[in-house]
Amino acid sequence: MKQEELQFAVRGTLIHAPAAGDIEVLENALIAVDDRGQIAAVTSPGQPDHGKLEQTVRDACKLEELSPKEYLLPGLVDTHVHAPQWPQLGKALDRPLDEWLQKYTFPLEARYADLDFAQRVYESLVSTLIANGTTTAMYYATIHLEASKRLAEICLQKGQRALVGKIAMDNPGQCPDYYRDASTQQGLDDTEIFIEYVRGLPGNSNGLVLPVVTPRFIPGCTDEMLQGLGEITKRADCHVQTHCSEGDWEHAFVLDRYGKTDTLSLDGFGLLTPQTILAHCNFVNDADMGVIKETKTGIAHCPLSNLYFSNAVFPVRKALDKGLQVGLGTDIAAGANPGILHNCQMAVTVSRAREDGVNPELEPSERGASGARIDFREAFWMATAGGGEALGLKVGKFAEGYAFDAMVVGTDVADTNLIIWEEMDTSDDVLQKVIYNAERQNIKRVWVQGKQVKG
Repeated sequence: MKQEELQFAVRGTLIHAPAAGDIEVLENALIAVDDRGQIAAVTSPGQPDHGKLEQTVRDACKLEELSPKEYLLPGLVDTHVHAPQWPQLGKALDRPLDEWLQKYTFPLEARYADLDFAQRVYESLVSTLIANGTTTAMYYATIHLEASKRLAEICLQKGQRALVGKIAMDNPGQCPDYYRDASTQQGLDDTEIFIEYVRGLPGNSNGLVLPVVTPRFIPGCTDEMLQGLGEITKRADCHVQTHCSEGDWEHAFVLDRYGKTDTLSLDGFGLLTPQTILAHCNFVNDADMGVIKETKTGIAHCPLSNLYFSNAVFPVRKALDKGLQVGLGTDIAAGANPGILHNCQMAVTVSRAREDGVNPELEPSERGASGARIDFREAFWMATAGGGEALGLKVGKFAEGYAFDAMVVGTDVADTNLIIWEEMDTSDDVLQKVIYNAERQNIKRVWVQGKQVKG
């Protein structure tokens, strides 16, 4: 690359997952970032272009070198966040889902008519996620147009790659009187206004923040709303997010209403596209998975929140084996931890529980679902490149043409649980220890699109 195109380069140990189940560790590697914040080259000693790139970097005096106790990893991708629920994190998790929503969640979300309140909460949330290494987040906002705009503005100001949706929910039979769109038409109009506003934000010409069509879930929307949102999706060529077959109640509600599953119903409204993310999908069947694959729709797997509220675990092993696009989601606040690394742990844990079963009163052969487990490699892929693929974004791995969204994980911080034993730990061991033992303080630096946003 030309010296004038070089923004900077990083030398050190790079760890990423270029494909599901495949971990690549590049020691003493060099990664060059161009003036657009994209990866221009990745080389290791011994490769043909390594010496030439190293000379270019040294001549430009733009080399940043990591210490032996630091590792460069891709930034984390969170495909499912309820931004307004941030103050609720860790609260009321002992309550059933309907009570959790009606008594705690909806009254909290209704408060975002107050822009000062929205500003305070959203600044705290976005800053926290960045500090935990989340470089890309897909956010549900609320029904409030102005507060949803404010969330998009804050993400842009703080430099986080974000996909933000103003929630649409207009069904009086399922939404409280104090918290729903004033009318179906108002919800549709606000969605179009929001899309146009986000795309026109000053400083957002590169699309760092993207708008999302966001029907909360089928029970919360009338047919007219779902049909209208499908038409907007097609007209605006926009991302979509919604919930799909999350728990027994929602799954049964949709079957009773339409005589078919969430997946097939959403597809009928034109809401399944290569830019759609379906959250949860715990009760999808083989036919649903076929439609999801055919439409190239992505899935947000939220293992922690599923344990609390879904009465089921998403069959992630089956989905990956079928070639579906799956990312990880925190599902704040039903998922009571803001870290995607923690949800990597949980994705492995719930898959093991699904495979082994947990009821000791059953015989081992009757307890679980054979062949359901994943390991840390697949979990890390979902947290990075897999999430990027599900969103249709070139993020999550170290490859030419991808955005330089990255984080430095250090073992040289005070009071750390992340201890690496050089004489005993292999490269795979290092990544596994990062997933299980790294905390917020270990994430020393974070970049989004080549811009440092932490450290």
